Amino acid sequence: MSETEIKVPNIGDFKDVDVIEVLVSEGQTLKKNDPLITIESDKSSVEIPSNFDGKIKTLKIKVGDKVSEGDLILVLETITQAQKKVKENPVIEKKFEKIHEIKSETQQTSTNQNKVKNISSASPKVRKFARELGVDINQVIGSERKGRVIESDVKLFVATKSNNLVNNQNKNNEKIKQEYSHAEFGEVEIKDMPRVKKLSSKYLMNSWTNIPHVTNHDEADITELEEFRISLTDIYTGEKKKITPLAFIVKALTASLKKFPNFNSSIDEIEDGKMTIKKYYHIGIAVDTPHGLMVPKLRNADNKNINLISSELKKLSDQCKNLKIDKKELFGGSMTITSLGGIGGSFFTPIINYPEVAILGVGRSEKKQVHIDGKFVTRIVLPLSLSYDHRIIDGAEAARFNNDLKENLGKNFAYKLAV
Repeated sequence: MSETEIKVPNIGDFKDVDVIEVLVSEGQTLKKNDPLITIESDKSSVEIPSNFDGKIKTLKIKVGDKVSEGDLILVLETITQAQKKVKENPVIEKKFEKIHEIKSETQQTSTNQNKVKNISSASPKVRKFARELGVDINQVIGSERKGRVIESDVKLFVATKSNNLVNNQNKNNEKIKQEYSHAEFGEVEIKDMPRVKKLSSKYLMNSWTNIPHVTNHDEADITELEEFRISLTDIYTGEKKKITPLAFIVKALTASLKKFPNFNSSIDEIEDGKMTIKKYYHIGIAVDTPHGLMVPKLRNADNKNINLISSELKKLSDQCKNLKIDKKELFGGSMTITSLGGIGGSFFTPIINYPEVAILGVGRSEKKQVHIDGKFVTRIVLPLSLSYDHRIIDGAEAARFNNDLKENLGKNFAYKLAV
């Protein structure tokens, strides 16, 4: 055997990139192109594969290390050219065939072993985590590149699947074969789905399939709120403040969550009959980016005023659009707001962001003639679409929640929201 050093290849202009996964261990046998480590920059995660077959003699890297091009990953014991020639010698190969024939009595066992090839890709740490939970990792659908399973995939599997659900899901996932290809009817273009959309599609399918959605539609009168918002000025410069309606909606929603704690909860899929009531108020904000929809969390919205919420909303939006948002900031929310106000439209049916139990859809506000005190007056109304998990929230509670939210966005609450 000879020793070969495996080093970090050319990874572009990046330096000191974080190692987030070590996918191998000392003594492990590798094949060419087997993944060794996963590195993550501000923009993406990349797996570094092996260039050779062999056995790992020494591992020189660990999770948390920072690497650049040329850094040593591991030392590999590889087969020398002389050994390779012996291995490829047809006489020797013939002898091995003879031995194989003698052992053909165990053909059934051998056949079964050959079938066990569809093994999920995952790090040793994730495999151990799955074993501790009693999960067959080969049943878990991986969300990372090439279907690699990570810890959050195992948690999602445990939280949403039972044996019956797995069987049902397998039936639901059977693909219908197209009778004709699209290209038979004209010119087409084949493109890869954006990575963000590819990852989110699994969570959207899980949410839509497993959560009984109901959507209540309503309208909030925000006439005084808009007048107050437009009137806000900087006390030092006298200039108008550019605060979007979304900042006020975040504050109003937080106030309603305090009054209706069921909306700030999650169903415990592992502990049957239990639910988790959250004591924090982290509001998810759906951000439209060139890469797909992302939902960062505005943390502790109950402790922030309108100015701070407005500035943090802009910061979160910029981080998502530039792919500089920390992955953890996309999880751990109370409830999500998805707004189409800047684009257009009124009512729609937003999909709940699992494991939350409700989501608020906001359309574009418009002026309408409203009948008040015996006469029609012009008011500014905001379309609201509240989707909720019917296992936790019933229709009457949703209607009360909408009424409270409308009151929070009304004339008696506008000033309080700014504090």
